[in-house]
Amino acid sequence: MEQIKILVVDDESRMRKLVRDFLEREGYQVLEAGDGMEAMEIFYEDKDIALIILDVMMPRMDGWQTCREIRETSEVPVIMLTARSEERDELQGFSLGVDEYISKPFSPKILVARVGALLRRTHGTNVEDVISVGGIQIDKAAHQVKVDGKEIELSYKEFELLAYFAENQGIALSREKILNNVWNYDYFGDARTIDTHVKKLRSKLGDQGNYIKTIWGMGYKFEVEEA
Repeated sequence: MEQIKILVVDDESRMRKLVRDFLEREGYQVLEAGDGMEAMEIFYEDKDIALIILDVMMPRMDGWQTCREIRETSEVPVIMLTARSEERDELQGFSLGVDEYISKPFSPKILVARVGALLRRTHGTNVEDVISVGGIQIDKAAHQVKVDGKEIELSYKEFELLAYFAENQGIALSREKILNNVWNYDYFGDARTIDTHVKKLRSKLGDQGNYIKTIWGMGYKFEVEEA
């Protein structure tokens, strides 16, 4: 099976090595660039790059400019890395077409999990349409959920929320991130609407509702308890 290619762009060689080591351990093929100009040369030469991990602060050509140029010709998934976590930076990134935004310092394991989840979302034709986890079966094509073999009725947003949780197992998700990914940016309501949907979802899932853990003051994490 051909390896999935990921381009890692960061002016710190130590950071590139850290990310590369963790990604290669998961079977990905990693290409490296030390700045945006080098990244664009590699990107134009290699049409098989499936995802780009892009640092913001770099010499010659920074991450914003690089992302802008990438988006002129491609919808390849982009994860932006930055030492800053200000809201305006995140909004700028998303307005440029960034798919995920991770602030430094970060856990390499979490980064790898985000990479996997993003590839599943954006390369739907190459991954399973059915997610099975902890007795829950989510059929994305049929928009159907079964718990221990029994179908349960979920609203559209409850289904989308459950699928998002299942695709991001073990990752702490803020309410804002859940809103942005499940309700999208055209929703300007109160983030507490998530709490209401989670409460209903837990109830409908029965015992498996316990997989949805509350992270106080932040959001939620979907974590399956191994028997």
